[in-house]
Amino acid sequence: MAFAYSYSLILIEIEDTLKAPPSESKTMKKATLLSVGVTTLFYMLCGCMGYAAFGDLSPGNLLTGFEFYNPFWLLDIANAAIVIHLVGAYQVYCQPLVAFIEKTAAEKFPDCEFITKDVKIPIPGFRPYNLNLFRLVWRTLFVIITTLISMLLRFFNDIVGLLGALGFWPVTVYFPVEMYISQKKIPKWSTRWLCLQILSIACLIITIAAAAGSIAGVMLDLKSHKPFSTGY
Repeated sequence: MAFAYSYSLILIEIEDTLKAPPSESKTMKKATLLSVGVTTLFYMLCGCMGYAAFGDLSPGNLLTGFEFYNPFWLLDIANAAIVIHLVGAYQVYCQPLVAFIEKTAAEKFPDCEFITKDVKIPIPGFRPYNLNLFRLVWRTLFVIITTLISMLLRFFNDIVGLLGALGFWPVTVYFPVEMYISQKKIPKWSTRWLCLQILSIACLIITIAAAAGSIAGVMLDLKSHKPFSTGY
């Protein structure tokens, strides 16, 4: 549940796409309050009630983990929602990485037309579309490679848990806390400073414990793993 809130990785990227006025911070404050409230409700319901009912036997996929596939329409709606969510999330999360690679390549090889030149493709009734060949090839290869890796590793829950644990404390807790302390000029050993440090340390302990559990789960999954196989 804690790792569901690692959206700070892309918060600034989202703010860069917003129009101003009103200021991006005001718009994102409302959007963040609404989104965190909704995710908190659903994650608490699934996490707490699922664990209370089934304990450690609670499956990662509550809809299909019990080998009960009725009603089919509910599973179809859930799968459609997952597709819609992942298509958008994949684009937003990957955008900083692909933008960094493309910017670095343009700076390293400014005279390479394959990297810097845009090919204008005429579209009847619309403005010409600027196609960059390097961007097309690089992003296509990136999608192919990540898709192959995801097909090879079918133990989704443990991998997501490990990735979430590695990025949770440093990006979502430590840096925001330290930036807040620096911005507000909170004196050391004050009550607020101590509370923030206790919060950071507690989240670090959660991260270490979750990472250890995810690694143990991955090791167990590897013993019975078959590449490109599914759990069905």
